[in-house]
Amino acid sequence: MAKEVIVIKANPKATMKTATKVKKLRVAAYCRVSTEAEEQLNSFENQVSYYTEYINGKPEYEMADIFADEGISGTSTRKRTEFNRMISECEKGKIDLIIVKSISRFARNTQDCLSYARKLKNMGIGVYFEKEGINTLDGAGELLFTILSSLAQEESRSISENCKWGIRKGFSDGKLHLNTNRFLGYDKDEEGNLVINEEQAEIVRRIYTEFMDGINPDVIAKRLNEEGIAGCMGEPRWTCGTVWGILENEKYSGDCDLQKTFTSDYLTKKMVKNEGQLPMYHINDNHEAIIEKKFWNATQFEIKRRRDYMKAHGLRTMGRYTDEQPFSNRVLCGKCGNIFWRRTLTRNNGKFKVWMCGQRYREKGVVGCKSETVYEKVLHEAFVKAWNMVVSNRDNYLATWKETVKCGNELAAFRAKQMIDLTKGRQIKNLETVLVGKVLDHCVIHDKKHMDFIFLDGTQIGVTMD
Repeated sequence: MAKEVIVIKANPKATMKTATKVKKLRVAAYCRVSTEAEEQLNSFENQVSYYTEYINGKPEYEMADIFADEGISGTSTRKRTEFNRMISECEKGKIDLIIVKSISRFARNTQDCLSYARKLKNMGIGVYFEKEGINTLDGAGELLFTILSSLAQEESRSISENCKWGIRKGFSDGKLHLNTNRFLGYDKDEEGNLVINEEQAEIVRRIYTEFMDGINPDVIAKRLNEEGIAGCMGEPRWTCGTVWGILENEKYSGDCDLQKTFTSDYLTKKMVKNEGQLPMYHINDNHEAIIEKKFWNATQFEIKRRRDYMKAHGLRTMGRYTDEQPFSNRVLCGKCGNIFWRRTLTRNNGKFKVWMCGQRYREKGVVGCKSETVYEKVLHEAFVKAWNMVVSNRDNYLATWKETVKCGNELAAFRAKQMIDLTKGRQIKNLETVLVGKVLDHCVIHDKKHMDFIFLDGTQIGVTMD
């Protein structure tokens, strides 16, 4: 039996009626200018003005919004607030079409381009690139879009390489590349030279001085925060790492190390430490120093000394509250070599501060190291006795100290000069915590009555308590 096909004629009136109900497309434009060197036709203001007129000039379009990021790189969408706001509006169903001047204005990262274009396409939202004439909703558009976005990424890579070449060429010519807005102690003059910011420089000098007086970076940071002293960003947000960074930065001595870090990936902008992958350049006396060079060198030796000490004794820090407890992590056991810890002992209804070997009780109820516990009062009295012995015999040490000042390295000379100054008529009756921090390397407790004190200049004093 033959099939019968019945034709149902179109109704022109119905077509016209449907056409009048076509909903206008809610159109948004995305603009981005990444540098101040863009041509005027590509300028931020011109793009915003152009798309405002363009969208309002088409009867089938309805203005949704103009999203514009200014002065932001296109290699990642992570820091583009307007771009991210646009995507959020799309997810809320407020946009039907996005117009962008070109793929490179949308993103120079192929992964981001394709990811967002496909995400929008799945929501029924197209992205139209004027320069390339591509609409991502078109069936043939995705292949061409993939190719062109890859070219845009290559363009970005080329620009990145050119920028890196310029910076590295500047390094080889001895030109400093530094943002002083994030660098405490210096500003730049009109010619780009570093000049001392005296108000900030005082903070830098204080940090170096307190560190060489035996105070740890964590305590220095805590003090600065408590006093409300602002850092380079204008707020008191000091951390231990920030203080370490200042102590190790050669620029405070007037020198410069160039290319200490570099960008390993032009897409992620990840900075890595230069450990020989690229050449480095050192400039002597590039600018006026905040920290005198000998003192800066002495500080670097002291940093190494402390780190070597911590490594030798399995420590993570040189101690907590070193401004109040200068013996922290400086008391060693004469029997096993481990660190003595400060503890509270309850006895005869009273509480006493004592020092005992950290290996005394390795397991609960099991006695490890057989060393004796020492009352803190005895430790303090022993230091006072040791120090006064050094002062009493000052004349015997003086020649050695003076020779070290002349011939020793910067740290040895600094410590010798320190002892010459501090022992001048400096007998003490009670413990002075500041003095301990300045002069003591460590002490060794053999038992309750016998202790050795080793000072930072190398002087060793054995003390016997009554």
